[in-house]
Amino acid sequence: LAAARLGIRATIVMPVTAPPVKVDAVRRLGGAMVELLLAGDSYSDAQAAAAQLQAERGAVFVHPFDDPAVIAGQGTIGLEILRQHPGPLEAVFVPVGGGGLAAGVAACIKALRPEVRVIGVQAADSDAMARSLEAGERVTLEEVGLFADGTAVKQVGAPTFALCQRHLDAMLRVDADAICAAIRDIHQDCRSVAEPAGALALAGLKQYAAAHAGGGALVAIVSGANMNFDRLRFVAERAELGEQREAVFAVTIPEERGSFRRFCATLGRHAITEFNYRIGDARQAHIFVGVQIARRGEREALAAAFRAQAFDVLDLTDDELAKLHLRHMIGGRSPLARDERLYRFEFPERPGALTDFLGRLHPDWNVSLFHYRNHGADHGRILVGLQVPATELPLLRQFLAALGYPHVDESTHPAYRLLLRD
Repeated sequence: LAAARLGIRATIVMPVTAPPVKVDAVRRLGGAMVELLLAGDSYSDAQAAAAQLQAERGAVFVHPFDDPAVIAGQGTIGLEILRQHPGPLEAVFVPVGGGGLAAGVAACIKALRPEVRVIGVQAADSDAMARSLEAGERVTLEEVGLFADGTAVKQVGAPTFALCQRHLDAMLRVDADAICAAIRDIHQDCRSVAEPAGALALAGLKQYAAAHAGGGALVAIVSGANMNFDRLRFVAERAELGEQREAVFAVTIPEERGSFRRFCATLGRHAITEFNYRIGDARQAHIFVGVQIARRGEREALAAAFRAQAFDVLDLTDDELAKLHLRHMIGGRSPLARDERLYRFEFPERPGALTDFLGRLHPDWNVSLFHYRNHGADHGRILVGLQVPATELPLLRQFLAALGYPHVDESTHPAYRLLLRD
């Protein structure tokens, strides 16, 4: 918009994982004055591409956070907060990526009202500032999570780090479930849909409030609304878990008359959010069930009630494998899946990424299980079963190392063995 208004030609570089709503807005507002390039999977990759273009073209590089004028401009948000809330104020929560917003707001507030705490909030998988402050020097992350793409920065800025080191009172980390719950809270209160990075501060505020009873007013900066519509299904799915309003269990009951009635009676008046069952054993039935709860204590009470009925129960509420994949795959036991090894992979979500992943799978090992769900601009997450004889496990380890994708071996996961393994 600035380039179009001033009549200055500008090239804007963004990662390929940037939400389409953000990309479309840049094209619409910049018009003929703006060239848009997509490069890399994260902000840091895009910055490297921009630096190369700057060197080639002799252009002026305008940094989004590591610049004194940008930091000062973002600091005016601190002024707005203090003007709008002149009364007692305990803490202000600021989302942190490269650190420009946090540096500016913290410097401003500490200069005017040093008693007010300023607390930075980062996604747990993109915590470059938190790690840097803990180490006392700037740390570069090898990988960053892409759910909160607006703060997915591998290395924070030098001036921003120095200012945050001087003025920030604390850093908090929040996970994707907590961010989704904050997005829902903002929508319920304001009828506005924040992007994941935009809801970071509220997620941190809620974490802080749960551990600090009473005190003064708390303020969270909601910093963005570039939300892909496709990503809303993931947010809605995980918000209940983030608020601890849904508990997820794998329950084993005897395959005999009366067992299912006892199981339902144990659930009582709780609303069931999900139920998966398929007969596969003459002696035992394995059930995957989601239950609506009002507080965390109900989850523990339900598990105890199942055990009191002599039902084996596995609490999967906080289990990433169950939340992402198993809840969509129950009933998949197979006597044909010999020598199956189960792996969970992540890759940056972008056009063609799934096809690229499939093309790199080893051709000599049969794929016995495969599950994938697109979550908008988040990481692509895949669960894969490969049939690999024990004699070829060293080759499998070499293949995974060469593949280069972050992965987790889930072959011994108790829920997998209970629900999917023959």
